[in-house]
Amino acid sequence: MKNRVFILGAGKVGAGLARALRSAGYVVTLRPQRRGLPSRRIDAPFVILAVRDRDIQPLAEQIRDAGLLGHQKAVVVHCAGALGPEPLAPLRSENVAVAQMHPMISFASPDVTPSLTRGQLHVDGDARAVRAASAIGRKLGMTPRTIPGLDRVLYHAAAGLVANGAAALAAGGVDLLGRAGVPADTAAAMLGPLLRSVADNVETMGLPAALTGPVRRGDAAGVGRHLETLARAAPHLVPLYVAASKLQVPLARALGDAPAESFDAIVTVLEKPPSGA
Repeated sequence: MKNRVFILGAGKVGAGLARALRSAGYVVTLRPQRRGLPSRRIDAPFVILAVRDRDIQPLAEQIRDAGLLGHQKAVVVHCAGALGPEPLAPLRSENVAVAQMHPMISFASPDVTPSLTRGQLHVDGDARAVRAASAIGRKLGMTPRTIPGLDRVLYHAAAGLVANGAAALAAGGVDLLGRAGVPADTAAAMLGPLLRSVADNVETMGLPAALTGPVRRGDAAGVGRHLETLARAAPHLVPLYVAASKLQVPLARALGDAPAESFDAIVTVLEKPPSGA
């Protein structure tokens, strides 16, 4: 059966991919890494190692030494963003093709499957493995890409900055809303749709067009009021607000919704936050 998939690793990514693949019509075997390697050969044409980066090459060597790949034309991929196909090299042979298959999607829980629709999937490696991984990605509603010469560490850092940075920013927002009198569960419910709208704007409009708010408007007084209030109510969030606002200034200048001196005034305010900060 060409639609069989074996996944080793039942953490957030492995479990999420297993559910998504089953929904797409694949027959999936999901094996937790803690159970070790299977005692019988893996009779599936597509194998995913959804494990920690440091475990990929040792597992590849163990699978090779145990002779576990039973399919005549197998493809083995891993899901690490910062690594290319090289850790899977021990498995490469005339019958086995290998590749990186990294979904740029936030998998936050082994019990919750994020939407993969419109997600990006970076694939790189042997031609046959890239074709197979790309076909699976398209079946899941994703867009497979291969970017020649990709600096994978910078790529992975960008993914981490946006995904994890957004979660950290949301935590700061929940903190501020709580101090403003909003219950924590309500605060999360308020910020989730806001984050989704930003994501939609980034995807459909791009940058700098997706920027909104007082920095875009050139409202130095508004930024100053934010900083004064933060310095009084949540001084630990002042550095985060300043850093995020400084990143907005070049975007706002490119949009040009206000005179250049307005953005200069914002920079001045950000360089000298309130003394209480």
